[in-house]
Amino acid sequence: MGSRLKGKVAVITGAGRGIGRGIALLMAQEGAAVVVNDLGGEIDGSGRSTSAADAVVGEIKAGGGQAVANYDSVADFAAAENIVQTAVKSFGKIDILVNNAGILRDRMLFNLSEADWDAVIAVHLKGAFNCTRHATRRMREQRTPGRVISMSSTSGLYGNSGQANYGAAKDGIAGLTRVASRDVGKYGITINAIAPAAATRMTATVSQAAREARKQRGVASMGAEARSMLPRPQLDPDDVAPFATYLATDAAANINGQIFVVMGGIISLLNYPAPVRTITAAERWTAEEIAALFPSTLGMDLFNPAPARTE
Repeated sequence: MGSRLKGKVAVITGAGRGIGRGIALLMAQEGAAVVVNDLGGEIDGSGRSTSAADAVVGEIKAGGGQAVANYDSVADFAAAENIVQTAVKSFGKIDILVNNAGILRDRMLFNLSEADWDAVIAVHLKGAFNCTRHATRRMREQRTPGRVISMSSTSGLYGNSGQANYGAAKDGIAGLTRVASRDVGKYGITINAIAPAAATRMTATVSQAAREARKQRGVASMGAEARSMLPRPQLDPDDVAPFATYLATDAAANINGQIFVVMGGIISLLNYPAPVRTITAAERWTAEEIAALFPSTLGMDLFNPAPARTE
């Protein structure tokens, strides 16, 4: 076992499987006491079970680590407070929060129901807020440094067809990260986000028909050819854990409000949004002036991610 997180207490949501499981296991190996939170539901958020969280707790304890299970839903404000309190009651404090819990309900926008929108936003975006709010409040009261790592996604940062709910939530998490980091940074609490790409049970639910439809519209997800160019093309979910663990260490104390892409052996720092081109006018623009100048200035070489069909 390592010692980078010795004496730390970590809460990882959605830690029963996939990326969250890998993070929980590695943080425990690095010395952290871990709260393994997982509702134990299906990919779409339905159902619940204690088995997923219990299995990871068992793995951690078998390896000589400390862990307890929690089965609360991150989407419920009071339940999210109980997730944090589980760490405090079990281990005396909370030092690290990883917002990883998520569900998937893919639909094209014109087929997306209000229920599917609300459920995904509730788990991803509201869930990240709920847990971050309760965790940072406790960290501030403790007067100890804290680390929050949330999972964003390229589906939101760049866009992915059929994922309006998921993409909006994940881009919202990026915004939450940038704002919340400014709220709590002065207390020694850092908040960062990772946009991971990994082969998990969530990605496995995307049908081949959906992948082909996205490809035909020019908005395909990363295909086999693109993956083959990565150092680790298999996109193992455990590949995300080392960087998440690094962000939780004391060595990352000055990394705050940043978004990183982690996939297949690659770690990329994303820029803050910045202007690409700008046009100016001393007086208010007219529609005619914009129409005349836009194609050769702002509109030059713009990429349409889903051009209209011509047939």
